[in-house]
Amino acid sequence: MHTRRLWPLVTILSVPAVAIFVVLVVAQAIEVLPALIAMAAMAGVTTLLLKPYIQDLEDVARFARDLQQKEESGVPSLRTDIANDILTALKQARRHFRAQSEEMTARLKFHETLFDSLPSPILLLDAQRRIVGENAAARKTFGRQQRDRDLAALLRHPDLLDAADKVLAGEAGGEVELTLTSPVTGEYRAMVEPLLRPGSSAAAAVLSLHDITALKRVEQMRADFIANASHELRTPLAAVLGFIETLRGPAKGDEDAHERFLGIMFEQASRMSRLVADLLNLSRIELHEHSRPEGEANLGAIVRRVAAGLELTASEKLMKIDLDLDETLPSVSGQEDELTQIFQNLLDNALKYGREGTPIIVTGRTVSDLPPGMPDKSRAAVMISVQDHGEGIAREHLPRLTERFFRVDTARSRRLGGTGLGLAIVKHVVNRHRGCLQVESELGEGTTFTVYLPVAG
Repeated sequence: MHTRRLWPLVTILSVPAVAIFVVLVVAQAIEVLPALIAMAAMAGVTTLLLKPYIQDLEDVARFARDLQQKEESGVPSLRTDIANDILTALKQARRHFRAQSEEMTARLKFHETLFDSLPSPILLLDAQRRIVGENAAARKTFGRQQRDRDLAALLRHPDLLDAADKVLAGEAGGEVELTLTSPVTGEYRAMVEPLLRPGSSAAAAVLSLHDITALKRVEQMRADFIANASHELRTPLAAVLGFIETLRGPAKGDEDAHERFLGIMFEQASRMSRLVADLLNLSRIELHEHSRPEGEANLGAIVRRVAAGLELTASEKLMKIDLDLDETLPSVSGQEDELTQIFQNLLDNALKYGREGTPIIVTGRTVSDLPPGMPDKSRAAVMISVQDHGEGIAREHLPRLTERFFRVDTARSRRLGGTGLGLAIVKHVVNRHRGCLQVESELGEGTTFTVYLPVAG
């Protein structure tokens, strides 16, 4: 191979010397034969001098060509300085290229991992509105790979498709709220934004879907809460205002009516006071529900104290609170005043809805076999159950018992003085203390509320 490259180069380098010899021969300054011998000798010497350079340059060229191969190429052994300089520059270029390649590979891997780790479903669209990329959340949401499909085949929402078309036409990004019913049901806010520097994937826009189902439910719950609270306050307030109007008018001089109406007004005002107090209490508990409570509390002592305070109420209904608590109940993590509210509400409900003359059975044990709803199963818990012998609750009502203002029997609950917030308070206090609340009931037999709270430490 080097011979084919060597002779043209020798010929080119010999042209000036040949020209000189030709001139000397024409001028008869030298004989033809010596001139030919001299030119041949010069060509030979030039060949011998150039041969190692040509061989080294061919080896360097071969090394340079091998740089693009994945397999490691051996470094040739060279004899000339200029070839060694070129080889050194190539090796430095190779190291620099590999360092840059590794850095780019790491960056690409990082961005791919970051893209896949984003919790919201994200789709990349090309200029024809086809899906050219998706993250793991999108695959999880839509069930399978959506690449090379038109966006309309996946999300048949006119406003969203219109927003995507506008972005791909060069307009600013936009957002659309939509409801997905398949493969998952939920409320989403879709945001479409242009990609100013499309990559090799030809992506021209990015579509992200943010799940706002919980936010919508919270908004609906807030609206329901305001409506329910307004209704609960309006009813006793209307009664009080009505009786005041009557006392100031037709019954102004009727002493008997005064006594009767004032008693009713006191009951209604007391009901409003309890409702406002429970609303403020529930708001305070919800405000701090995300933070873990500090301190320790003795549940056995709390339950005994609450039961003692309700003995008079129980005796008025010929009922008795039977306590079956282990003497060695360990302390639990939590705040005593909030934990007191749990058992105050549960025992109060048991007395309200239990049959007259029946016992309320309160059981307390330390358990290690925890229910599925318990957040922390790594340590034991104290279990306190409150069982009444009332009418019981139908199975379809059990999931809603801890909702604000939910009542199985609204008229009976109001007649007994309930605000509809007691069990909601219980649920939020239990949640704040990282515990679990379970409800079991059988119609005609009664209801049992069981609270699990983690042992301190």
